[in-house]
Amino acid sequence: MTNDERKALETARATLSTMTPATARDDAIAFDLRYASRHLADAWAKGAARRHGVYDYLHYHSRIHEVMGVASGTAKIRFGGERGRTIKLSAGDVAILPAGTGHQCISASKNFLVVGAYPQAGTYDECIPGAADHKRNMARVRKVPQPRKDPVFGTDGPLFNHWKTAR
Repeated sequence: MTNDERKALETARATLSTMTPATARDDAIAFDLRYASRHLADAWAKGAARRHGVYDYLHYHSRIHEVMGVASGTAKIRFGGERGRTIKLSAGDVAILPAGTGHQCISASKNFLVVGAYPQAGTYDECIPGAADHKRNMARVRKVPQPRKDPVFGTDGPLFNHWKTAR
């Protein structure tokens, strides 16, 4: 489902309910607080975390990993390209996409909102499958370093048990 067999798409259901302080006013702020509490500003966020939806066209990032925390609503997101898997994500869910993971929004509720962040060590790019430079992009995917921290659970998070490259 990803373009790097050493790294798999990771999802966590209802993560928000187990990670946010009771004082959080909205779920987007709660994800911002979570990323900050794990000191992810230095490890994941490119500047401030982004708040947005997910594009309705298939794309991937060849130079950077991505984390998406669903702040509100629901959506069916296809991960892994045309032959990939469609997963319904709901408020509180998190998806961690290794570089090279194709993704697109198939459908979403009107209130769907994602808080996304990227590791400091990468360079944001947006690639379309089938483009002339696809082979070069796939070579870039394999060179993207593993992040220093799990974007949800921090330094000792389960991400490192699943991704097979050395930190």
